[in-house]
Amino acid sequence: MKITDIKVYKIKPRWIFIKISTDEGIDGWGEMISGTKTETVVAGAYEMGRRIIGRNPFEIERIWQELHRSFFRGGPINSTIVSGIEMALWDIKGKFFNTPVYELLGGAVRDNIKVYSWIGGDRPNEVVEQAMDRKNRGFNAIKMNGTEELHYIDSYKKIDAVVERVGSIRDKLGFDMEIAVDFHGRVHKPMAKVLAKELEQFKPMFLEEVVLPENEEAFAEVAQHVATPLATGERLNSRWQFKNIFKEGVIDIIQPDVALVGGILETRKIAAMAEAYDMAVAPHAPYGPIALAATLQVDACTPNVFIQEQSLGIHYNKGFDLLDFVHNKEVFQYKDGFVDLPTKPGLGLELNEELIEEISQEGLVWTNPQWKNYDGTIAEW
Repeated sequence: MKITDIKVYKIKPRWIFIKISTDEGIDGWGEMISGTKTETVVAGAYEMGRRIIGRNPFEIERIWQELHRSFFRGGPINSTIVSGIEMALWDIKGKFFNTPVYELLGGAVRDNIKVYSWIGGDRPNEVVEQAMDRKNRGFNAIKMNGTEELHYIDSYKKIDAVVERVGSIRDKLGFDMEIAVDFHGRVHKPMAKVLAKELEQFKPMFLEEVVLPENEEAFAEVAQHVATPLATGERLNSRWQFKNIFKEGVIDIIQPDVALVGGILETRKIAAMAEAYDMAVAPHAPYGPIALAATLQVDACTPNVFIQEQSLGIHYNKGFDLLDFVHNKEVFQYKDGFVDLPTKPGLGLELNEELIEEISQEGLVWTNPQWKNYDGTIAEW
């Protein structure tokens, strides 16, 4: 079998799909993250993809090494392209052998996968109503953005507003609902310590990205103030970037993104490293259906995954949602806060290629909001 063609699709609201074709008629699908550089990712995918035309798609690790190990390696652009290609190669291999990808990675270690649902947007409000909605849909775990703009030192009124929102959910649902709070890297170290300590009374499932990953030395300082599990990793784009996280031993939960760290096998390797350090895994997956399907393959065969993010109905999905591009919608059917293991070959998706082709013609321009503090300085989104 040989790779014969590669095609990239820009899909609203903020997804990039890649399709790899072979001379035996088996196609594989992957997904890349657009971030704020959609055209750069697309151009890079075609540039790197041309290098593997004519290659054996089964040689996934060899192709991965060749694409990753350029002189200037890593970075989110290069890594998401490699991730999308790698996913598609696993999809091809699973379809050829008529088995889910996780069966080629050691087989299932679990019966199902616990999932959580997002509530609240970038300006969280009406969180009680949204939490009740998720409870009524069978979820028993949610995640919410904690705060809006916060300066290096900011008003305690903003801290109190976060406490009020989280507390309102606890008051309504008690401890039957697990709550994770995402700081989203918006909070600088001085206020992160304050906010984390104030939220501890509500026993959060975890606190996510309490500071930006480039300020990772501050994780230890925040951890001195709380016993709440701390999570990070969604912006890291290689297993090498996780080394200090493992060595320092402060973070409790890592959140690698299969569409950013290098793909399915790389995510599995990172999770195995975390297992050796007694760390849990909650993979990052707020993007499209292909990335989520690939992540579920990792979850199925990874013992230290304890919960999975999923993006059905997430506030970023404007215009289209996960199921719009999937024929076998049952693959993302959640029941009592869990999703079944995938059973179909490859990534387990039957995609609506006609709709993908149609929507891709509309183009894609997505950028994250640009926030400013009260004095006009740039705020983290």
